[in-house]
Amino acid sequence: MEHPHDEPRLPASRGPVSSAVLDHLRGTGPLPPDEDIAAAPVYGDDLQLALYVCYELHYRGFAEVDPDLEWDPGLLRARAALERRFLTALRADARRHDTVEDALAGILVEPVDGTGVSHFLRDKGELWQLREYAALRSLYHLKEADPHAWVLPRLRGRAKAAMAAVEFDEYGGGRADRVHARLFAGLMDDLGLDTTYGRYLDAARAELLVTVNLMSLFGLHRSLRGALVGHFAAVEITSSPGSRRLADAMRRTGAGPAAEHFYDEHVEADAVHEQVVRHDVIGGLLEDEPHLARDIAFGVDATVFTEDLLGDRLLADWRAGRSCLRTPLPQELTHTS
Repeated sequence: MEHPHDEPRLPASRGPVSSAVLDHLRGTGPLPPDEDIAAAPVYGDDLQLALYVCYELHYRGFAEVDPDLEWDPGLLRARAALERRFLTALRADARRHDTVEDALAGILVEPVDGTGVSHFLRDKGELWQLREYAALRSLYHLKEADPHAWVLPRLRGRAKAAMAAVEFDEYGGGRADRVHARLFAGLMDDLGLDTTYGRYLDAARAELLVTVNLMSLFGLHRSLRGALVGHFAAVEITSSPGSRRLADAMRRTGAGPAAEHFYDEHVEADAVHEQVVRHDVIGGLLEDEPHLARDIAFGVDATVFTEDLLGDRLLADWRAGRSCLRTPLPQELTHTS
């Protein structure tokens, strides 16, 4: 069985559920029983890592895993049990609004005295904290836009055309050097981080896995296409002001030109994307399928909820002067290119 050179290695397990999933992928053990899945904390390391590993088979897979296991019936049944727990919890914990207008209203206006992660990093973040943040976010940004691309076959007309236009920009507008995942790799290189795809999975806390799993959950299910569009809208609406703060943080700490450029690029691009997503992707989808309004609102709310989980964890650790990673990074910057 041949493998591309950039397939990541399987991570270490974090409990009985993820251990069983990993053993199944290696061909050395059975899948987790339902009672173990039911007992695992829904936003905890064990369940979220198991779900992340299942989802990653639909992206680049793993070097030790037979690609045919992507559609293994037993694994899909286990994944469905994990997803039911995750989605049930999100519907209980994250839903705040019944209308798209109300859900978007909560994120369209920037607070006067913001206290989130990007505010902290802009105002007082140190270089070691920016490195940790980039290492964590690499689990998404090195495949940026891929989870959202799954929604394209599930849209039509104005919504599909607008979504494709935004995705085209995310993938560099036809230029390989401008693909956003490649720009993020440049940011990581400036920060002395390893740009290998999936390199920091073992270091990532459960709260980060939750944010990435949310995209995959919505993207992989046609029934959740409205929630995926809501997620994408929330990301694009909040990206431009957040990216401006992060660009300022990179400049203040001397992170490097590629690190600054990644966020500068998102300040400009996502300000335009926000308008396209709100008016044409959401507007077009609601014209075609007005019954999806509550799902779109749920997608916005779930995005805010999961990002808040992550933000609270990062800020608690950093304000206490400790690493937010399970395995702290070396203090020295070691460039990989």
